Amino acid sequence: MQRIINFILRNKNTLLYALLLLLSLFLTIQNNDYHQTRYFNSANWLTGRVYKTSESVRKYFWLREENERLMEENRRLHTRLYNVAREDSIALDTSQLTYSVLTARVIKNSYGEANNYLTIDKGRRDGVVQDMGVITPQGILGIVERSSQGFASVQSVLNAKSNINAKIRNTDYFGSLTWNQEDYRLVQLEDIPRLVPLKVGDTIVTGAMSSIFPENIPIGTIENFTLSESDSFYQIDVRLFNDMTSLGQVYLILNRKRPEILELENQTRNDR
Repeated sequence: MQRIINFILRNKNTLLYALLLLLSLFLTIQNNDYHQTRYFNSANWLTGRVYKTSESVRKYFWLREENERLMEENRRLHTRLYNVAREDSIALDTSQLTYSVLTARVIKNSYGEANNYLTIDKGRRDGVVQDMGVITPQGILGIVERSSQGFASVQSVLNAKSNINAKIRNTDYFGSLTWNQEDYRLVQLEDIPRLVPLKVGDTIVTGAMSSIFPENIPIGTIENFTLSESDSFYQIDVRLFNDMTSLGQVYLILNRKRPEILELENQTRNDR
């Protein structure tokens, strides 16, 4: 208490000046219509700015929650989309569908090495298993290679070991999508025969021969292609739709029928 008294005594002149100033402003506003109007307009402007700033801050901190809500809604839409071939897909329980979809977030990403990988923040306890396809709304990213309880490692399409079935959209011309380790923006489409009509800008999507990705998931567009007289197949560069240097939310796709397909293929090979 003594400190407060000492502070008042030391600053009595300044405090008195401030008090008289506030009193004069109050009397001026109370007895003058013009100043009163200016005061209330200024107060309303200041209040509005405070509320607007407060709302902006609130929305900023709610962005993650809103983004997660939208991702969940999109996950359900993707699930229906990938199972649209099933006439009863909408009525069926999710566990009965061919494809199921999960959401995750990329927490680590490489794109400048020969064998690039991504790390996502979901693992076995979330239902993430080996050989799940990983995509964004723009296109494919890669395939889950291994998972721990809480995380998973994804083999990127920018990986020398990557080999994904792909095709030219709206055609049945299939090939293999690989990466020559030269440019993180471009991958290569192989095994497209010379008789196929191509043009720069053609869209490349996943093919029906993949047991990991549903058909027609976007990949990119043809950047350029070459074909010498002695070649039987094109050399095709595909510009990815995804910016592989900036990745956030992703979708993971599980083909529930893949084990059955692989078992049948193994039996067929063993019978030969």
